[in-house]
Amino acid sequence: MRRMTALLALLVGCSGLEPEPLDPARSEAEFRARRLEDPGVLAYLESQGVPKRAAWQLDALTFAAFYYHPDLDIARARLLGARGAERTAGTVPNPTLNADLEKVLGSPEGGVSPWVYGVNLQMPLDFLWKRGYRVDEARARIAASRFELGEVAWQVRRRVRAALLEEVMARREVELRQKEFDVRTNLAAIAELLAAGGETSRLEADRALADQHVAVIALEEAKGRAKSTRAALASAIGVSSAALEGVSIEWPKLDQLPGASLSELQQIGLLNRLDVRRGLAEYAAAEAALGLELMKRYPDVTLGPGYLFDQGDKKFTLGLSISLPIFNQNGGPIAEAEAKRKEAAARFLSIQARAIGELEESTARYRAGRLQVEIFRDALVVVGARLGRIQRAVELGESDRATLLGAQLERSIVEFAAFEALRRTQEALGGLEDALQRPLEDAPRALEIPETVPRRVGPGKEKP
Repeated sequence: MRRMTALLALLVGCSGLEPEPLDPARSEAEFRARRLEDPGVLAYLESQGVPKRAAWQLDALTFAAFYYHPDLDIARARLLGARGAERTAGTVPNPTLNADLEKVLGSPEGGVSPWVYGVNLQMPLDFLWKRGYRVDEARARIAASRFELGEVAWQVRRRVRAALLEEVMARREVELRQKEFDVRTNLAAIAELLAAGGETSRLEADRALADQHVAVIALEEAKGRAKSTRAALASAIGVSSAALEGVSIEWPKLDQLPGASLSELQQIGLLNRLDVRRGLAEYAAAEAALGLELMKRYPDVTLGPGYLFDQGDKKFTLGLSISLPIFNQNGGPIAEAEAKRKEAAARFLSIQARAIGELEESTARYRAGRLQVEIFRDALVVVGARLGRIQRAVELGESDRATLLGAQLERSIVEFAAFEALRRTQEALGGLEDALQRPLEDAPRALEIPETVPRRVGPGKEKP
């Protein structure tokens, strides 16, 4: 019995895989223990050429998300499955061993053995290279899975950028709201003094006080939004909010808007979009699948060599079996595969058309946004110059403090309008990058996504 078990183990082989049960409590603890300053994260950033800075910026936060985010782990697992499918497609079918045992009833003559037994092998032959079509389809699926991984990574980067933009803009909004509140507080105080002295009406003082109340409400709302942006950024990275406590985060190039024309973007090429390239790979897979179904119209051949012991006579046998395409010639599966190829072609054209539309629309939005930002920046120069003149007049005693505060309030209003224009333009820039699925702010290059998990994953294997 032991020898039989050993023989079966030798024939079947050992996978070497061990069960890995999930432990929700442990995985939650590991998730909450994630930190940006983890040595594995820092080593990964260094391997990607991301410089170490005093504050975390968009590039570093993006690669930290590539290190931690579970969506990428799912896409990598799919890519691993596609590679396994390629191995399956290229595998040579195992032969089948058949054994027969017979006994002739009655009394054999002349001491002839009553037993008849034999063995034979069934060995499928692939003369038409059907296995090659399977391999071609599997390789096309691998390419599609790679592009899918890139798409998931881009979505992760897109969410990190959007959350970082909200984080930085929320802090800037708090600063602007605070300045406006301070100015309106001073104006309300002056209006109250003037009303008490009879130099202005009570209505004007009450109006200034109401404006102060509106300003403080806007300030508190801005502070509330600023507190929630860290949690959104942590979720985009794939860590808990505790991982960002005490972490300095900056966007030094927020006000620098890159120039982008439609011709320049077309030079970058819509064919570099990940979903477009994935569509091409899926079409190639559909074509290979159709080729396989077409080859199935031809017979399958199986060779069957064997040995036969026939009542004392030893015989060598050679069998040959051929499938006969009499009742059908695989017409149904061919029609299905052809329809899937047409579907893949239509899907590719749809993706390409959508990409062109997104590029043109996002380019127009970004151009309009940049123009607005430039207009407001010019307005700030004019308002700043006027404020400077009023300040000099106050110093010379030629103007009063209320006029100065009014000019400061005017500048605050223009600053907030410029702030909103910058926010919209940065959002439009993010949409333009999404249309190309590549960053434009630092360098017009595609992101390199590691196909293997940069950290150890699995039950109790969070450490890199």
